[in-house]
Amino acid sequence: MAIIDNLTATWNSGGTTFSALKMNVTDSASAAASMLLNFLVGSVEKFAVTKAGDVRVNTDKFTVAGASGNTAIAGDVAVATDKFTVAAASGNTAVAGTLGVTGALTGAAAIKSSHATSGVGYATGAGGAVTQDTSRTTTVEVNKAAGAITLVSAAGSATPFSFTVTNSAVAATDVVLLSQKSGTDKYNLEVTAVGAGSFQITAYTTGGTTTEQPVFNFAVIKAVAA
Repeated sequence: MAIIDNLTATWNSGGTTFSALKMNVTDSASAAASMLLNFLVGSVEKFAVTKAGDVRVNTDKFTVAGASGNTAIAGDVAVATDKFTVAAASGNTAVAGTLGVTGALTGAAAIKSSHATSGVGYATGAGGAVTQDTSRTTTVEVNKAAGAITLVSAAGSATPFSFTVTNSAVAATDVVLLSQKSGTDKYNLEVTAVGAGSFQITAYTTGGTTTEQPVFNFAVIKAVAA
C-alpha cells in the first residue's frame, strides 16, 4: 500500500462546497468495532471515528458519542493553562477566574467562599429600591431579592409600627435579613411575618424622635422547611 503523507488541493470556486477528504462506505455487514478512521502511533490508537460516529482520542481518554452527543473525558481537563481544571481522580473542579452561570446553580454539598472581602451574596441586578409614601404603616413594593427601603418622612417614635413589603421574590419559608443603612435615630428592626410574596417589618427607635427618612436594607435568604 502506498504511504500517504503529503496531500495538496486547490479550492478556487466560491459556489462549490469542497471536501478535502470524503469516503462513502456501504456497510452491508461489518463488526460493531469497525472504524471510519483509525490513526495509530506505535500500534497505539491516537484518534478514531467509529462507524457509529463516535469520536475517540487516545483510546477513550476523550470520547464524543455520535448518537447522544455526550462527551466523556477520562483524564484531567485543563483550559488556558489551569484556568479551568477538572481533576480526573477526584472530580474536583478548579476555576481560577470568574464563573458565570446563566441558569440555576445547585450544590449537593456546601457552597462556600474563602475570599477575605468578597464573601457570598447578590450581584448587581438582584437589588431594588423603594420609597414609602403617606405614612410609616403604608405598604411598599419591591420585587427583588435584596434592596433598600426609604421610609416616609416622619418623627421617630419608640412605639412600634409595622408595614408590609410586597415582594414576589419571597417564599413563605424564606428568611429576611434587615439592617439600618442610614438615619439619625437608631431603629430596632424585626421581621414579624413572612408569606408567599410579602414580609412585614416592625420598627421603633431606641428613643429618638428625629423627623427624617431612614433607610433600611433587606436581603432574602432562600430557605426550605424540608
